[in-house]
Formats: sequence, structure tokens, C-alpha cells
Amino acid sequence: MLSCNLQFLIFMFFSNSLYLLGLYFLNFNMEIYIEYEILSLNSSSIVFIILLDWVSLVFMSFVFFISSLVIKYSDEYMYGDKKLKRFIWLMVLFVFSMMLMILSPNLVSILLGWDGLGLVSFGLVNYYQNIKSYNASMLTALTNRIGDAAILMGVAFLMNYSGWTFSSYLEIMKTEQFLIMVSLFVIMAAMTKSAQIPFSSWLPAAMAAPTPVSSLVHSSTLVTAGVYLLIRFSYLFSHNMFYFLLLVSLTTMYAASIAANLEYDLKKIIALSTLSQLGMMITILSLGEVDLVFFHLLIHAFFKALLFMCAGAIIHNLGNCQDIRYMGGVIYFMPLTCVCFNISNFALCGLPFLSGFYSKDLIAEFLSGDSSGFSIYLLFYISVGLTVSYSMRVSYFVNLKEVNYISLMYLSDNNNKIMLKGMVGLVYLVIVKGSMLMWLLFSTPPFLLLPSLMKLMTLSMIGMGAYFGYELSCMKHTYSNKSMKFYKLSSFLVNLWNMPILSTFGLNSYFLRLSKMYNKKFDYGWLEYYGSKNLFKLIKKFSKLFQLFMRNHLKLFFLVVFIWILVILVFF
Repeated sequence: MLSCNLQFLIFMFFSNSLYLLGLYFLNFNMEIYIEYEILSLNSSSIVFIILLDWVSLVFMSFVFFISSLVIKYSDEYMYGDKKLKRFIWLMVLFVFSMMLMILSPNLVSILLGWDGLGLVSFGLVNYYQNIKSYNASMLTALTNRIGDAAILMGVAFLMNYSGWTFSSYLEIMKTEQFLIMVSLFVIMAAMTKSAQIPFSSWLPAAMAAPTPVSSLVHSSTLVTAGVYLLIRFSYLFSHNMFYFLLLVSLTTMYAASIAANLEYDLKKIIALSTLSQLGMMITILSLGEVDLVFFHLLIHAFFKALLFMCAGAIIHNLGNCQDIRYMGGVIYFMPLTCVCFNISNFALCGLPFLSGFYSKDLIAEFLSGDSSGFSIYLLFYISVGLTVSYSMRVSYFVNLKEVNYISLMYLSDNNNKIMLKGMVGLVYLVIVKGSMLMWLLFSTPPFLLLPSLMKLMTLSMIGMGAYFGYELSCMKHTYSNKSMKFYKLSSFLVNLWNMPILSTFGLNSYFLRLSKMYNKKFDYGWLEYYGSKNLFKLIKKFSKLFQLFMRNHLKLFFLVVFIWILVILVFF
């Protein structure tokens, strides 16, 4: 359609322009700070601020580039949808909400973009309008509202100062009591948006959205907003806040990696891998390596977008089947799609010398050189091994396992030529962009001197993870007491330690009971008695009485005159 092609061209133009501008700003170490005063009231002023530096410009260019390819991909994926234009415009609103959040260092305008992301994500997740989509969208929106409320509290605390621009308070933020509270609220907001434990349950549930939405959300927009906010605020956090973030993010990374190894829904496996990568980003952020986090954030956006696009093409051709147990031998029928899928999967694993290797290897070495403790070191490397394990498992189920699908008549790369254009546009960058960004972003190549055993730890964990993933794929399921115990344990781990139950039934049951009691006692009780029903009866009685007066007004007039004359005669 014309609208899809037009949006694709506009976004691609913005992407290339912003990327070149970002490299120019990076080369000359430039920043542009644009301030426009909207309203001044007593000592406070409402100011709209735009901060243009290489971080915001490069990140915006990546968001526009991935969005343009996703819109191109949607042209065929959503073919025949009656509301395709609405879908495209929702995606555009989603991107511009992200732009508003990226550009502004002002907490109020950050809140506008932040809330816009939550609102549009509700519409996109609920796009198919069934019970599952509605429940997932409500869980997504309400969890994100916690983060919105946290930023609102931060805005309220900054009322004590001259404005809401947090960059003005960098020096005093670690000592001033109110500003420490602002930092805590920002951390809570970032945890909800980036789905860190205990706010993780909405991320797998949001897979009810169409696959192009998942591709955009998990690569460069909604879930990365929390990490981007932490990158911007990272100079304001104290040592204790960083340590808290380290523990939370490592736990999330570990739990998501285990859940992905036991899940059978293809889209949920990729969603859990996003959760694992977000945990990795915040882990390395809490060790102080902000540039490295941003580097991995950019690279992760490419291979995760491609991974979702390939998964969507496979699901689309398999008649909307998402269970990997029904897949197998897809590589014989869709070779180009599976090549793209495997390249992005290997980039996720950190295979040399794909783009993911350059950031993940550096992250592993920086954590090895940190003195946080042996338990943190071990948990991180186990999670890295589990990442390779679930990637290997997915590749085995999709490509190498025997064909397990009923009909093969629709399986072909020729069915999705426009989708392939979007995927092939990303494959080249997934291969080479890691080394390119490393040359561009780091003026001096990072080099860490570690003992040989610690250097080989990453490689050994990749090997062990691949072997574990293969064994897990070939495991035969038998029905016995042991297998039932394993099933109960696996369902507990797949549900992220029963996090969805805790965040839905565990919290809202009290409020539902309270609302039921209020509904019974007030809406159908006292308010019904003194309100609608009784009021209606009273008005009805009065209207009947007034009608009686109106019908007999002449008789009543003479009667009143007669009574008045009698009163005068008797008393006077």
C-alpha cells in the first residue's frame, strides 16, 4: 500500500540523516541544547528542552531504520487486514513517543513520551481484540503505569527546585535527600519498562500482539526505554543503587534464560531472550560501563528485530502455529528465511565474528575484571551458557528436527517476498555492524588483560551451553512420576517463578473483592435505594400529584378561595 511505502521512505530518510549527524557530533564532541519556555509561573517555569548529542542522534537513527523495515515487513505480514492504516499509524505514534523520550532531558516531557509508549502499546497488544489480547494489554498497561506513577513522583519531588531538567542537578543529586528519592523513582520506572523482576510478567504476555509489533517493541522502543533512561541518569546513582540494580538484573537474566530453555512457544522464547539481554545490559551498567551498555543496546536492536521478523515469517507460513514441536525441517522449504534466522541466532549467542560477539565478549571480560564476588561471576556465566543453550535448542527444533507439520503446501520463501526484503536489509548489518560501531564509538579499542582461564571461560560456557541445548532438544518425554515432577518444576520456571500469578491473582484479588463489596453494598444497595430507583418513584408520585392539580385547577382554585373566606369569617 502507498501509506506503508511512504512511511518506509520517510523513516529511512530520517534514519540516514540522523546517523550521519550523530557521527559528526561524535567526531567533534558536540552537543546542542535547545530550550523553549512555554509558561513561567512564580519561581517555576515550564520549559520544553531538546538535547542533541551523539547518543540521542545515533539511537534515533537506529529506531527509525528498524521501524522503516518493520513497516515494510508489515505491508505483507498484515496483508488483507481491514485496519492496516490504523495499524501503521499506531506504529508511527509508537516511534514518535520514543523520539520524545530520547530527545528530552526534562522529566515532564520524558513522562509524555513514556506515557505515550504505554498508551500506544495497549492499543497494539490489543490489536486482535480477543480475550487473550485484552488480558495481555491490560497487564502491560497497568505494569507500565507503576513506572508512570514513579516518574510523576519524581516530577513532584523536583517541584522544590527551579525546574524539571535533571541534568541541572548532577552535582548535588547524590547528597540531596529529595534528589536521592528522584533517583530511586527513576530506577523503579526503568525496572517496570524494561521488565526486571518483579515486573517481568508483562513481557511474555505482550506476545499476543502482531509479530511486527513484537519486532519493534523488543528491539528498539518500549523495553529499551528503561535501559536508555538508566544510561541518561547513570551519573546520578550511588554505589548502593548500582549494587541493587546488579542483583535485580542478574536474577532477571538467570530466570529468563532458564525459562527460555523450557518454553515451546517460539515468540515467547525470543521474548524471554530479550528479557535475558536486558538483564545483561543493566548488569554491566551497574558496574559503571555506560558506553558498553549503549554499544550492546544498539547491536541487540538489529539482531533481535531480525529474529522476530524471521520467526514471524515461519509462523505466517505454518498457518499461525507458534509451537516449535510442530516445526522441523523448515530449512528445506524456506532456506533464505532460515539462514537469516540462524545468523541472528548466532549473533545472539555471541559467535565470533558476528555483531553480537563484539559487545558480549567485552561485557563478559569487563565483568571478569570486576571484583563484585564469585557468586555474581558464576551466575553471569551460567546465564551466558544458557543463552547459547536456548538458541541452539530453537535452531535444532526449527531446522534439524524431523518434519512434524500436517501440511507443507504453504511453506516457501516465495510466499513472503516483501517480508524477505525487510529481513535481508537487516542481515548485512547483523554481520558487520558490530565491528563498524566498535571502530566508531570507541576512540581507543578496549583491551583487558585477564588470566588465560578467565579468557577461555566465555568460550567454554558457549560450548557447554550448545551441548546442553542439544541434549535438551533430544530429550524424550515419558509419562511417569519423575516426568510429572519435572513438568511441575518446568512450569514453575517457565512462568518466571510464578511471576504472572503473583502480578495478577496475587495482587488484584483483594481489589476485586473490595470492588465487589462496594458494588453490592453501594451501587446495588444504599445508592440504589436513595438514588435511581427511589428517586424515580418519588418523581413519579410528584408528577402524578402535579397532574391532578393541573387537571382540576379551576375547582381547586374555587376550593382554596372558599376556605380562605371561611377562615376570615371564623377568626376575624
